Amino acid sequence: MGEDVLSQSEIDKLLSALSTGAVSAEEVRADEEQKKVKTYDFKRPDKFSKDQIRTLYMLHENFARLLNSYLSTHLRTLVSVEVVSVEQLTYQEFVQSLSNPSVIGVLAVPPLKGNAIMEMNTGVAFAIIDRIFGGKGENSLKPRVLTEIEEAVIRRMLGKAIEHFQEAWTNVIRMEPTLEVIESNPQFTQIVPPSDMVVIITLQMKIGGVEGFMNICIPYLVLEPIMSKLTTTFWVAASVVKEDHPEQVEILQKKIERTRVSFVVELGSIDISVREFLTLGFGDVLQLDTKVKDELKCIVGRRPKFYCRPGTFGKKAAVQVTRVVAEGDEEADE
Repeated sequence: MGEDVLSQSEIDKLLSALSTGAVSAEEVRADEEQKKVKTYDFKRPDKFSKDQIRTLYMLHENFARLLNSYLSTHLRTLVSVEVVSVEQLTYQEFVQSLSNPSVIGVLAVPPLKGNAIMEMNTGVAFAIIDRIFGGKGENSLKPRVLTEIEEAVIRRMLGKAIEHFQEAWTNVIRMEPTLEVIESNPQFTQIVPPSDMVVIITLQMKIGGVEGFMNICIPYLVLEPIMSKLTTTFWVAASVVKEDHPEQVEILQKKIERTRVSFVVELGSIDISVREFLTLGFGDVLQLDTKVKDELKCIVGRRPKFYCRPGTFGKKAAVQVTRVVAEGDEEADE
């Protein structure tokens, strides 16, 4: 597909040149041989094959979708995250491409040895911070180092991003990435020697009207033990949903039955002002919004599931379930 296609006029000119002797067949053959020569830089050997680059692209497309869903829900604004490129560079070239200051998260990725980097420019970071603090998600600040409060907000966001990063890599390896430190100066993040090869996954992020990039840097030395798994065949085979077996369903059902959930009976509620709350003391009485004959709500987890009446059973307080709350059940939703 990469070969040049000559037009009919170009073919006619070439045949005319050969017939008149302006161009010899040896010169044409020499040009063809020269085109077959491919430049190779031994200082920058390619560590990742095209198939492995393609696999990394598809893998991080899944990560981009997960991160997009999280940011859209968390920030409650229009968010777009998509992979724009996957390329291999030397670590020195990657560091030199970063702005100073920047938001650089250094990750540990056990069981793999070494570190990876998740970096975003300050424009995107300030847009996220502004949105979380109640703003419109704008970036009106000049690039600067994050304050302690801003860093705490970004650390929490990166923590969620790392969880989705872990989920996206599940079909290849079950890693447990953790955020070790957040740096602002790229020169302080020397995770590998400058000449070592790394793969850079670049994601374009749009938050409201602010656009920026997130870069994920993974050194070749980190991925070397699992290079054989970075193929489209392995990735697709691992991501195929397997058929459910009866024994697996039974095991899952038993685990669900043993799961503990909170069961709370709500006697009633009342709204008071902060001033009234601060003046409360021992012996004060608060009148709830329920009467003696009213049914009480039984809350399972965080949702009301039953109504009941209070009483005693032996020497212990108890409730008797009177009816079931149908709202939220699958049959009721249908």
